[in-house]
Amino acid sequence: MKVNYDGHTHEHEFEPEYGLPEPLPAGERVLWQGSPDWRVLARHVFHVRTLTLYFAAILIIRGAFVLNDGGTLAAALKAVGIALPLVLLALGIALGLAVLCARTTVYTITDKRVTMRVGIVLNLTFNLPFARIAGAGLRKVGADAGDIPLTLAGADQIAFLHLWPHARPWRFAKAEPMLRCVPHAEEVARVLGQAWSQSRGVDSTPMAASAPAVSRQRGFAAAGEPRLSQGA
Repeated sequence: MKVNYDGHTHEHEFEPEYGLPEPLPAGERVLWQGSPDWRVLARHVFHVRTLTLYFAAILIIRGAFVLNDGGTLAAALKAVGIALPLVLLALGIALGLAVLCARTTVYTITDKRVTMRVGIVLNLTFNLPFARIAGAGLRKVGADAGDIPLTLAGADQIAFLHLWPHARPWRFAKAEPMLRCVPHAEEVARVLGQAWSQSRGVDSTPMAASAPAVSRQRGFAAAGEPRLSQGA
């Protein structure tokens, strides 16, 4: 299913161009296209590392309780072994979701918009013209991976649940679409910033410190140079 920014939807069985709901108009070109890194996605979105530590602690406590009650080492290992398949299943589901999310997600930056094709079972495509984007940010979440949230201009908004996990955390009232765990995030942010500036006729040199629309809260910094400024 395709969902345009104006909310219209319709079914589609194939993509005319990879990651895009329709062929690009004449004169528009793709500047960057990519997907989340599933390993970074597993750690920072589906929290596989935290879940592993949590379940490991549960299994250790389970075995310790058996030993504390006078059970043998064999009985403790058996108690742990009974619960282990459920633990592995839970971790496998989380890892599987990360892999599927990465494989079914395509982010595209053209010289006129950002497009997000997302969804594991039901594909949705969000077209975000630069005219509707007021700002962006960057948060490093790996060696070179990062999140790039997009602030929408005016009253435009997309439901948080429609976007998740491609949404900035804890922004429910006015959800911010976010390119999650993209490799080489600083370079991607720089491409986005330059394309946005050129499309709006803004000088490609860094904006004055008094003008950025980029949020620096919760670990987010400017999305490369030039910074995205508030625009009409």
